[in-house]
Amino acid sequence: MSDFKINTKCLIGGYKPGNGEPRQIPIIQSTTFKYDTSEAMGKLFDLEATGYFYSRLQNPTCDFVAAKIAELEGGAAAMLTSSGQAANFFALFNICEAGSHIVASSSIYGGSYNLIDVTLAKMGVTATFVSPDATDEELDAAFQDNTKAVFGEIIANPALTVLDIEKFANAAHRHGVPLIVDNTFPTPINCRPLEWGADIVTHSTTKYMDGHAACLGGAIIDGGKFDWLAHADKFPGLCAPDESYHGITYAEKFGKEGAFITKATAQLMRDFGAVQSPQSAFILNLGLESLHVRMPRHVENAQAIAEFLEQQPQVEYVNYPGLPSNKYYALAQKYLGNGGCGVVSFNLKGGRKAAEEFMKCLQLAAIETHVADARTCCLNPATTTHRQMTDEQLAVAGIPAGLVRLSCGLEDKEDLLADLQQALAGIAG
Repeated sequence: MSDFKINTKCLIGGYKPGNGEPRQIPIIQSTTFKYDTSEAMGKLFDLEATGYFYSRLQNPTCDFVAAKIAELEGGAAAMLTSSGQAANFFALFNICEAGSHIVASSSIYGGSYNLIDVTLAKMGVTATFVSPDATDEELDAAFQDNTKAVFGEIIANPALTVLDIEKFANAAHRHGVPLIVDNTFPTPINCRPLEWGADIVTHSTTKYMDGHAACLGGAIIDGGKFDWLAHADKFPGLCAPDESYHGITYAEKFGKEGAFITKATAQLMRDFGAVQSPQSAFILNLGLESLHVRMPRHVENAQAIAEFLEQQPQVEYVNYPGLPSNKYYALAQKYLGNGGCGVVSFNLKGGRKAAEEFMKCLQLAAIETHVADARTCCLNPATTTHRQMTDEQLAVAGIPAGLVRLSCGLEDKEDLLADLQQALAGIAG
């Protein structure tokens, strides 16, 4: 499969039907699986054999789709979760425990910021947030002896900052920890972070991968290259015996390629149960089959809209890394050669009131708490997805009160431009 191009992998990756077997990935809608002997099932519980016994841990449909995503990202192993938030939580908590510390980019999605800053803090995991533009010296200063991971988003939601993957990966590796990156907005069609030094990739598959606002989901992909045993003192969960599985040591038994995902499945999915349903995995796979066709159209529409908005007097500034005027343009050209995503954010001069008036006038673009699907939608993050953040935190994250996040769908770009033009005209002077 590695010889095929990514466009082909979108269609046939992860599942190879045998003679007379279903052409499409089958939906295995069953909670349990039958075995002839307790001994056979016992080997599964001991991680001595591969197979299925309860869909809270693993399900064939989910595993087929996870395998496709792993191929798309160039990873060694992957797993599906119930949402992108669950994926980020599992990816971090899989190597953290009470007393651990995380270094994270400050301009990440508000829900992810809250997960790290508030919820993980209640579990004894602290964090230091750094600017995505931090220098090497500033990055190094953020690390502590108990730091276990670095986390960021390739294209931040909704600030649209672009992460310098190599810089953050080098900093993480200098301190003996992995770089975990959320690649939701670019998708592997436009960026493959593992090729730039990232170690673990997460996705909210709810977004472009599904592409039709049909099902919630998340994914974690391990590149299989981080040497856990070389830093065994930092990662006892992977490098010391797990007594809940008869003393198994994941890094020794499953190696660099399988330890991380096996532990996340055997421990975290077992105990938290944030599983993706086989039905949702099936729907996700239908979206993956057209991902390589949809992403260029999203980018084309977003580029046209960003260029239009940059010329409008009601707009203070436009955030889109595809604009030559954007501060992240050079990084986008480096990491996002095929274009970034279909999301544009822009700040209206009239602040919160102007944003409200603008969105009321829209006829084609819908106001939704969603992003990155086939239909254009928008929202004002300061009063929705990021409302739990203080004004100071919003300023650090680059999300002023008048910011509008516009997710450009697959409609004709001329219709989208006309809708924006009439909505901007409706803003009171």
